Amino acid sequence: MKKLISIAVSLTILIIIYWKIDFPKLIEVFQNSDKLWMAISLGMVVPLTMLTAWRLQQLTPSRTRLGFGEANRLILTASVLNMVLPSKMGDIVKAYFIKEKGHLEGSLSLSLVVFEKACDMLSLLVWCAFGLTLYPQKDWLFSIMTASVISGLIIGLLLIASRQFANLIFQFTGRIAPQKIKSKIAKLRDSWSEMHKYFWRDKRHLLKITLTSVIIWFGHLLQIWFFTLALKQTVPFLANLALAPLAILAGLLPLTFAGVGTRDAALIAFYKPYLNAPTAAALGLLCTSRYLLPALGGLPFVGNYLTTIKKMRSQN
Repeated sequence: MKKLISIAVSLTILIIIYWKIDFPKLIEVFQNSDKLWMAISLGMVVPLTMLTAWRLQQLTPSRTRLGFGEANRLILTASVLNMVLPSKMGDIVKAYFIKEKGHLEGSLSLSLVVFEKACDMLSLLVWCAFGLTLYPQKDWLFSIMTASVISGLIIGLLLIASRQFANLIFQFTGRIAPQKIKSKIAKLRDSWSEMHKYFWRDKRHLLKITLTSVIIWFGHLLQIWFFTLALKQTVPFLANLALAPLAILAGLLPLTFAGVGTRDAALIAFYKPYLNAPTAAALGLLCTSRYLLPALGGLPFVGNYLTTIKKMRSQN
């Protein structure tokens, strides 16, 4: 039901967007696009996926390390499941499979995925804070968003760096949270604590994973800037570092299907100084392709992984 509601919300927002813009001009934007830049920007999905898979491979212990091919298949499969399951549950399935295959024991596989997602969020906030700090056209709204992003980045870094601070946050959240999600918060707290113990043992390895995450998200934001070049538009790169993360964060709100609709509306609003509405809507479609293409690439592997999980559960 939640998924159906999110699809309905996405469709409603898209209908409003395309009702207000000139749809023939949207088609014209794609017809007049730079085909070489379009191929380059869409093709960046491949190296970004491979780099993400390499990071997942490095996250697992060397004695039970995932193969590079299997890491790629897991990333692609999670992309498929994230499109159809709520709250990025595809990543939880990824953690489950890592555990069942014997690469990690106990809840450490969930801790690995929690750390991976934390690195992604903090890396996105790093680039967003950097771009917003240098963004020249800051009104009161952008000033508030800049302060919010920097505050979120500081809190996130403290959660990663300090186990005591993390425990305080989880205790406070557990007290004010509804009864039905308190068990989830407790499970996340345990995984977070285990993540601290595991990853802070080797600070050099931790630094490597962190820098890799920052590079991966620079690549994602560079890809979005390449989309603007493919659409034959001029958007300053520093402005893109500020605006693209804000649109991505809007797409993470649990309101729509895979961020479709909220992300498109945010792109139209934030890129207004540089793009007209039809072009910004075209940029929204290209940004959606960043999630759709890996999901399409993962379709051949979904059935095999789900069958393997069923066999493992039946054997246990």
